[in-house]
Amino acid sequence: MIDDQVIAAARGDIPCDLVLKNAQIVNVFSGEIQKGDVAVQGGKVAALDSRDAKITVDLEGRFLTPGLIDAHVHIESSMVSPYQYARTVILHGTTAVIADPHEIANVMGVDGVSYMIQAAEGAPVGIFYAVPSCVPATHLETAGASLETKDILPFLEHPKIVGLAEMMNFPGVIYRDPEVLAKINAAKSHRKTVDGHAPGLSGADLQAYLAAGAASDHECTTPEEALEKLASGMRIMIRQGTGAKNLNDLLPIVTEQNSRRIMFCSDDRHPYDLLEKGHINIMVARSIRQGVDPVTAIRMASLNTAEYFGLRDRGGIAPGMRADLLVVPDLVDFHVQDVYSGGVKVVEDGCGLPSPMDPPPRPQTSSMNVNLDSLDFTIKAGSGKARIIKLIPDQVVTAAMTGDVLQKNGEALSDPAHDILKIAVVERHKGTGNIGLGFVNGFGLRKGALASSVAHDSHNIIVVGVDDVDMKAAVKAVADMGGGLAAAAGGKALSVCPLPIAGLMSDQPMEQVRHSLDALMKTAGELGAKAEDPFMSLSFLALPVIPELKITDKGLVDVNLFNFVSLFE
Repeated sequence: MIDDQVIAAARGDIPCDLVLKNAQIVNVFSGEIQKGDVAVQGGKVAALDSRDAKITVDLEGRFLTPGLIDAHVHIESSMVSPYQYARTVILHGTTAVIADPHEIANVMGVDGVSYMIQAAEGAPVGIFYAVPSCVPATHLETAGASLETKDILPFLEHPKIVGLAEMMNFPGVIYRDPEVLAKINAAKSHRKTVDGHAPGLSGADLQAYLAAGAASDHECTTPEEALEKLASGMRIMIRQGTGAKNLNDLLPIVTEQNSRRIMFCSDDRHPYDLLEKGHINIMVARSIRQGVDPVTAIRMASLNTAEYFGLRDRGGIAPGMRADLLVVPDLVDFHVQDVYSGGVKVVEDGCGLPSPMDPPPRPQTSSMNVNLDSLDFTIKAGSGKARIIKLIPDQVVTAAMTGDVLQKNGEALSDPAHDILKIAVVERHKGTGNIGLGFVNGFGLRKGALASSVAHDSHNIIVVGVDDVDMKAAVKAVADMGGGLAAAAGGKALSVCPLPIAGLMSDQPMEQVRHSLDALMKTAGELGAKAEDPFMSLSFLALPVIPELKITDKGLVDVNLFNFVSLFE
């Protein structure tokens, strides 16, 4: 709706609500940094000029930039509710995000998506959603729910839904699965974007995938992959999350010619990183320090994403646009000092201001259907070499290795001396009793076990450990909490982090969750864990759409074959 008061304030017919004067305005439209003033009325920019105002703030030459936008994020990975997530990322200048709620959808279906939309109302960040496209992600795992075309159609009418989320089932696209194509057609008919998800896809298969309408990708790990996709018309989202860090590898592809097709995203980011390191702002800062033009870097973090998702009133500083504004002392460190959301100051000197909104109640759901008495992690000895999942640091992709494993009395065992550990996925949604068993290299545990109900994308309970007793103790702790993370040794849980919202999120503030995670990481380190965040690494080992070797409740999966393989060759 047109606000006639904004027009009046722009002309100077009435005093405006706010003027920010003596700013260095980062103009993502012209590519310039301009000295001037910005007038705000009714939550929108009224004029790039001075006006009579009820409140005038002198920025004394500091930079004024548009608010930052995360192009693709799973809020569930922050382990807190949407409201608590928003009050954290706003401190770093993120004023809007495009979230994919497929984590909770895999547990709760349409009720989970509805909860996420409801829980975002009134948050200081504009939380928009892309409706999940792949629930479950594949037939290779047991999820708690499914979303068919008929289930997503009502969401496509919702004003907070801006697209169809990452189409992970690229085999379903290129081999023309009717249900997969129906979801894409539904999004197109509602004029929504279709996000892609195609790690390593190239050549004819990539062309077929794009021909169906996939328009973006956030899974590129090499410049060659990103440039092929850019040249074929895709938009690239450069990701810097907790588990997958692609910024350094992909920044060299950014040029003046292609930068308008590139965005920034976090995908999955844990509380410690969000509280201590930052969000999209750190991607902007690092880009600038590594030689990307400052206006270009800020544009990739704002206008590019807004335009891609059709958020026409966001992403820049111009008359009629929403007054999501950041005050930044310099563009090298890009330390966010003040934040205005819709013209209202919500962050001052890096601190969040009080909010009148209370977080919504968490959904009532029983997300743990596990027979703890029947847990059995025994692996029978095999005659050949074992297929072993090999972790790759700072990536969600894994490698497949083969090797001899420790065997005794007809059983195959963990071998911590050679960093070969048992890994298992316990189905938790439908009481099937399914347990997928395998081996993994790269965790470094010398004793004990780690377990989590956060296991992308179906979120069964995943556990890695040195011995069966501790693996059972860790799984039991997770189940008894109604979901969460646990570290166990000596047959008992030593440290836990409860996640009672669908086994994925806490209903507590992020600071409290971070405190629990800090204790958990300390315990994991004392057990020998090598990764900075072993639980993030663990969570992606059950994702059978990311190469190369993964594990689900149904067994070991060769993602390149998109099928199950035996544990022993």
